[in-house]
Amino acid sequence: MRRSAAPSQVLGNVAKKPKFTPPGKCIAVCPKNETKEMDQEMKLKERDEKEGSASLLSKIYIQNQNENFTQSVESTGKVKRKATFSVDKCSKVEMKSLNAPKAGGLNLPTSGTAKEEAAQEAPDCLAKYFSVVWCKASKKKHKKWEGDAILITKGKSVILKDMEGKDIGRGTGYKAKELDSLDEGQTLMVGGKEIEVMSVISADDFSSGRCFQAGIGTHDTVPTALSQTNMKPFCKPFKNVCEPSSKNNTLKDSQSYKPRHDPNASNSLVMPRPNASHQWTFNKAGLPVVDVVVDPYIANNLRPHQKEGIIFLYECVMGMRVSGRFGAILADEMGLGKTLQCIALVWTLLRQGAYGCKPVLKRALIVTPGSLVKNWKKEFQKWLGTERIKVFTVDQDHRVEEFTRSPLYSVMIISYEMLLRSLDQVQAVEFNLLICDEGHRLKNSTIKTTTALTSLSCERRIILTGTPIQNDLQEFYALIEFVNPGILGSISTYRKIYEEPIVRSREPSATKEEKELGEKRAAELTRLTGHFILRRTQEVINKFLPPKKESIIFCRPTALQLELYRKLLSSRVITSCLQGRLENSPHLICIGALKKLCNHPCLLLKAIKEKSCDPMSEEHDESSLYEGVIDVFPQDYTPDTFSETDSGKLQVLVKLLAAIHELNSSERQVVVLVSNYTQTLNILQETCKRYGYSYTRLDGNTPVSQRQQIVDTFNSKFSPAFIFLLSSKAGGVGLNLVGASHLILYDIDWNPATDIQAMARVWRDGQKHTVHIYRLLTTGSIEEKIYQRQISKQDLSGAVVDLSKTSEHIHFSIEELKNLFTLHEDSSCVTHDLLECNCMGKIDHQNTSSEKPSVSRSCQLGQNHGKPNSKKPLSMSQLMQWKHFSGQCQTLADPFLERIKENVSFVFQNVTNATSP
Repeated sequence: MRRSAAPSQVLGNVAKKPKFTPPGKCIAVCPKNETKEMDQEMKLKERDEKEGSASLLSKIYIQNQNENFTQSVESTGKVKRKATFSVDKCSKVEMKSLNAPKAGGLNLPTSGTAKEEAAQEAPDCLAKYFSVVWCKASKKKHKKWEGDAILITKGKSVILKDMEGKDIGRGTGYKAKELDSLDEGQTLMVGGKEIEVMSVISADDFSSGRCFQAGIGTHDTVPTALSQTNMKPFCKPFKNVCEPSSKNNTLKDSQSYKPRHDPNASNSLVMPRPNASHQWTFNKAGLPVVDVVVDPYIANNLRPHQKEGIIFLYECVMGMRVSGRFGAILADEMGLGKTLQCIALVWTLLRQGAYGCKPVLKRALIVTPGSLVKNWKKEFQKWLGTERIKVFTVDQDHRVEEFTRSPLYSVMIISYEMLLRSLDQVQAVEFNLLICDEGHRLKNSTIKTTTALTSLSCERRIILTGTPIQNDLQEFYALIEFVNPGILGSISTYRKIYEEPIVRSREPSATKEEKELGEKRAAELTRLTGHFILRRTQEVINKFLPPKKESIIFCRPTALQLELYRKLLSSRVITSCLQGRLENSPHLICIGALKKLCNHPCLLLKAIKEKSCDPMSEEHDESSLYEGVIDVFPQDYTPDTFSETDSGKLQVLVKLLAAIHELNSSERQVVVLVSNYTQTLNILQETCKRYGYSYTRLDGNTPVSQRQQIVDTFNSKFSPAFIFLLSSKAGGVGLNLVGASHLILYDIDWNPATDIQAMARVWRDGQKHTVHIYRLLTTGSIEEKIYQRQISKQDLSGAVVDLSKTSEHIHFSIEELKNLFTLHEDSSCVTHDLLECNCMGKIDHQNTSSEKPSVSRSCQLGQNHGKPNSKKPLSMSQLMQWKHFSGQCQTLADPFLERIKENVSFVFQNVTNATSP
């Protein structure tokens, strides 16, 4: 931001600097004053020579004396400059500032003595902060200020930062008294730049980063006087005698603008009325304010948290929460009804508005993963039918042009992939609201999808996501920038002001000051974004759901798995990884091999066979990892003819499926079986065939057009399928599988959100039966280490995985790799050992401590600031509250666990809503 002149230079003649008055012009009129000036200059030169800075100080002092002006501080604290010309009235010149350096022109000593004094500065001196304007040092009378900046003074040193938080000047050796007396209107030289103080900044404004937010969108605050004033309707200055009275006109107008639905009806959901500031900005026509009421048919079926969410979205898209901003992020966890909340909002705004009941929207665009396009259409039909609203879905047979030509449709639903193909046609349509489902995929601002959506000329934007978004600050910025562009400034400003201080404060080597600064910046960032981000967790609907019994089952590895595991850990690749000698992330290849082995040894053998059949492969690390491993397998072992006896987890799974099938024969009890890998699903599918279990499958290869139909068929009570094989990476997290009451997570993912989303497919609104969830882990293996990382409360730094990153982005220290690549053969449960519990594996042991541990997971934005339980993953202390027992117990109360305990080393179990009807 450039300024042609500082405020002090545009106030007219009163504040204008006087013209240069040569010293010779004053000799004849006032020789005594001239003599005093010469004495003062000589004394100053002598003192400067002693300090080693004669030329700089003398020149600046003489220049200031020639300008011949003084400063008088008024009672308001502002500095007023008075010009006194010395041509005819030299005797009246005020010379009060001759005996001390000018406060308005502090100067930078550069001597070695000054540097030593700065080094000896008292460490306990307090820092001060100022808002300033700056320009390059010059002797020009009219300064051309180049921009705003923040000046930090502490003791005898100063730092100058631009509005992006970058250092643009430093200086030491100032006089502490002069810096302490620095005030509005005064000037200072800093590193070749001249600055003028505009105002004083409080320490709180600086530490929170608010002082850097000039020009950034601010929150809508209305002055008290304005907010309390009732806006009167416009009255004509000349009254027509033939017209009825003004009272009758007003009554007629008020009757013609009625709410669409009765705001006084029981259980009605009425949107907040706009305040005076909003009316002044958006109601130029002076239309009467009318209540906006959600359709009673929808309102009567809403949960309390859904009503709150609709009000939140309404306030955001109407610009009532943040001035001039119309975006929102609804980050509720799965199963809380984000789709229903958006449908209620769209339907309300298509038919109503706060000003004269004029509809706010004409057309709305919903962009969603391809697997959820039909699900959105189905939800619209469920709540609004096909008569009241026409919804258009874009696919291979229905193009955007049809939506454009037909006046019947007001809502268009399109997949992200189809949006890229039809971008030109979509850009030609004027949409008033944009909703992006599964919007966490927009966390990268440079990908084609984000660029395409940003190009749409629609200010009202809503992101829906069930994934926590506050754990990676750069991705967090990309989402914020999409819904409310510019509200956090440029990316460089954001990094300097927020990201770097927050990340630095999380590092183990952070100083106390860095930690305090990071916490305050995190709190300010949370405050800024909290106006348009809403996240609720599963806890808000737990009381409406049936009981959930969750079990973490630690499965003993087989003898073949143990032997292969030892062989892999002794390979040269892993040894080199632990010594830090290799690059290009070979540890990820090792982790992948160990995870395959935990699922089933045949997966590892298949990877070895594929690698040996590809001699041109450049993956030397993987080849050396498998060196000698094939000799451990039996000679007749083949990848295709696998046996469940070779895998500890598969043994447990087979017995668990048999128990569920037998013990619940009286009613339909079906199972969702989840894996992260297609090859593992192939093994599970083959197992279903062997034991005669009917099944259906949905993975990445399932056509998008068939996915919703598969889900609907499975949820039907007439479905013959006993098992639903599901890839956790396919289908979209919005799929509803309430037809099942058992869910088994066969393997574990680095990202805990993946597992949480899979569990939420079954335990959600619409579920009628008690839900059983089983997570299978191989005892003592890398799977147990991954689970520990999920539940451990860890500050997010460069070396720690967060909720939004996959294994490709994980970076490990040598110590972390040593922990990952360690096999614990003698422990029945390493996770239980870490708890330091004294139960000795007794049955049904549970910590009876009265202290309730926090379930929240720390993130880069610090604590949750009044929003408890905003992160679902457990902490280790939370796990301590679960029932836990060894598989060696004689009898188990759970009939399903009793049938599988032979192959189980340890179990953690927890019941939610145990008292629910």
